[in-house]
Amino acid sequence: MFKLIRRIISLFLAVAVIIPTYALIVTWKAAHHPTFRTSAEVIVVPGAAQLDGTPGEVLLARLQEAKRIKEASYAPLIITVGAGAPGDRTTEAAAGRFWLIHHGIPKSKVIAIPVGRDTLSQTQAYIKEMKNRKLYNVIIATDAYHCERAMTMANDLGATATCSPATTGPNTIEKSRYRYLIREAGAYLAYITLGRRGIHISDHLSNLSLVRYVHDLAA
Repeated sequence: MFKLIRRIISLFLAVAVIIPTYALIVTWKAAHHPTFRTSAEVIVVPGAAQLDGTPGEVLLARLQEAKRIKEASYAPLIITVGAGAPGDRTTEAAAGRFWLIHHGIPKSKVIAIPVGRDTLSQTQAYIKEMKNRKLYNVIIATDAYHCERAMTMANDLGATATCSPATTGPNTIEKSRYRYLIREAGAYLAYITLGRRGIHISDHLSNLSLVRYVHDLAA
């Protein structure tokens, strides 16, 4: 009887360690070994902070990457997505579209979807727009450690998603180091264990909250 109990406990502990480790590995791998199609139907820029229509550092880096791959003819259309915070006069999506248009991207090639303040709600919004337009292949221009989670959500909703990580800004691999990796691995783990079952944990959780979530699963 005691042997069986020990085996059950050992199995539980092994799973509790393996699952968070898996989340860290896939998040790290997607960031360090990005792959995306040589051609897609649309490029998506997930929203991030903006100030009165001016993109913050994180959003600017994503927009610059989207502009780069658009001008390299990887996809003909860009979608910016993201709502505004309470009190904002504009939205993340609108700020992104304004920046792209004023940096050489034709108006007809940029769509703004002012919906969502976290990755899941933004993904749901742009996937709906893509399906309405009968588009399915997407390149997500976002932070390196955000790639795996962003792609997973898009793929779960019926798209074929790849990722082009931003190479500038505060969330590059070199600048963010392990802090952002742990945060994103925790958010990815929360999504695959709970989000897929309809329990939504927002991106707005602090880094500490997400680290605690990983720790609790491993404890």
